[in-house]
Amino acid sequence: MEIRIEKTTTPNVMPPEDRLGFGKVFTDHMFVMEYTEGEGWKDARIVPFGRISLHPASTVLHYGAEIFEGLKAYRRADGGVQLFRPMENIKRMNRSAERMSLPLLNETDALEILTTFVKMEERWVPKSFGTSLYLRPFLFGNDESLGVHAVKNATFMLIASPSGSYYAEGIDPVKIMIESEDVRTVRGGTGYAKCGGNYAASTRAGERAAKKGYTQVLWLDGVERKYIEEVGAMNVMFKIDGKIVTPALTGSILPGITRKSCIEVLRSLGYTVEERLLSVDELVSAMESGALEEAWGCGTAAVVSPIGQLAYGEKEYVIGEGKIGAVTQKLYDILTGIQWGKTDDPFGWVYPL
Repeated sequence: MEIRIEKTTTPNVMPPEDRLGFGKVFTDHMFVMEYTEGEGWKDARIVPFGRISLHPASTVLHYGAEIFEGLKAYRRADGGVQLFRPMENIKRMNRSAERMSLPLLNETDALEILTTFVKMEERWVPKSFGTSLYLRPFLFGNDESLGVHAVKNATFMLIASPSGSYYAEGIDPVKIMIESEDVRTVRGGTGYAKCGGNYAASTRAGERAAKKGYTQVLWLDGVERKYIEEVGAMNVMFKIDGKIVTPALTGSILPGITRKSCIEVLRSLGYTVEERLLSVDELVSAMESGALEEAWGCGTAAVVSPIGQLAYGEKEYVIGEGKIGAVTQKLYDILTGIQWGKTDDPFGWVYPL
């Protein structure tokens, strides 16, 4: 596809890598293109990063017609830059778009957009292990009317933010509270789509957990309120009696790329991985008997996040003496080794630029 490029005349300077944080610093440019029903996508362009203008009646502002993705560009030791399974993010974005009645992207064009943009912003990819250039593609409806209907006009954008190491001070297992009031999503809803409403709906429970001293919540399903779904904004996995158990993708759980990668790595190592319904009662029983050996969340930002303590009702359970488990550590080492080019990639997941 043809991408028009307008370079900034006022380039910024990236802060020291140990002060990057997450999502606070942005690169010099952004990608933009528009969609009109009957015409398709048009005017693909990379322009200086800046504010955007929306009509007050824009669909996204009133009906939440919006989706997004999150992936990273990594700096290898040899100075090169690579992406990790970008086509998986592109395919998931189209599944989200279909669910939210937004226009789909041509997959080949989407990959070209990603690679062209990252090449242009390559100087913003930090060099230290654990750091990365976080890429945030997003798509929203912007019909200029208040009627509720399928979107006829939309905008696709891509911005990027150099991000510091998630574990700058080491991997510390977190404390998690099993949430019994709010639910994140429900089967038949938008749980499998990466849309902003899912995250907004999860904030209240997360805030309640934080006030009680917990890092995040472990979600239960929205129908029977008994089956484990996600932890915070991540997928979740458990090692129970030597087997890995992770909630099945029933439609209310986001199909994470890191989740998928963890499963493939674990199976390649000889572990039995069960994707199935896991009730909170079974989990509590495993904690009480000692059968639960490890638990961790997995997602783009953290890769893996070990869970050292779970609270349910008035009881608290320590997992693995509150330390990171061997399987969790191995997953982290293998995935980050592949992502940053420190080890071989036997799966063919990296996409060098």
